[in-house]
Amino acid sequence: MNLATSTAWVTGAGKGIGEATARALASEGVRVALTSRTRENLERVAADIVSDGGTAVVIPADVTVESDIRRAWDVVANEFGGVDILVNNAGIGRFATVGELSVSDFDAMWNLNVRGLFLCTQAVLPSMQQKQSGVIVNISSLAGKNAFVNGAGYAATKWAVNGFSNCLRLEVRKQNIKVITVCPGSVATEFTSGEKDPRRVGSILQPEDVADAIIGALKLPERAMMSEIDLRPTNPQ
Repeated sequence: MNLATSTAWVTGAGKGIGEATARALASEGVRVALTSRTRENLERVAADIVSDGGTAVVIPADVTVESDIRRAWDVVANEFGGVDILVNNAGIGRFATVGELSVSDFDAMWNLNVRGLFLCTQAVLPSMQQKQSGVIVNISSLAGKNAFVNGAGYAATKWAVNGFSNCLRLEVRKQNIKVITVCPGSVATEFTSGEKDPRRVGSILQPEDVADAIIGALKLPERAMMSEIDLRPTNPQ
């Protein structure tokens, strides 16, 4: 993919992995549409991108709300004529034992981590299918492959993301659409607690590490697809 002539839509772009990915894409010349619920975060990221000579459009939206997705996609289509890359990054985690996890927290994770990803994917697919090209990047987690105490609700959503991505990949590959699933371990973001300790910077993944992995996968030749990326710290402590 020639990133310098591409467009991307990144959800959860106001902080963490989404912000790092949006910045990395923009640094490669990609025009980026930024979505999250908090306008202030998006405007901060967009201002930095534009000041560095890039192009960024701010689209505040709740990706769990169908009308928000339709409105956001209308903006993306009008501004860019569609997208070449969708990064489904928006997600939340609520951690407790099955007995203690609230129904509201369980539903919130499924609505955002799975349903929101589904809605955004459905929004971009017709355009990509018409062009017979595109890349969908779904940010999952190593939690989607492993079990751990207090993680049943969250891990279940990420197992679902992996299953969804694998099926989608088979459905659209003949239309020259790539589906890439990214499964990081713990990343130093606000999503995790206590991970911003500077003493741990060398032993825990940073958002930029995930963004770099995505850029690397996007730069592969057209004939090659990195379908799944597992990302771990080299020397966890």
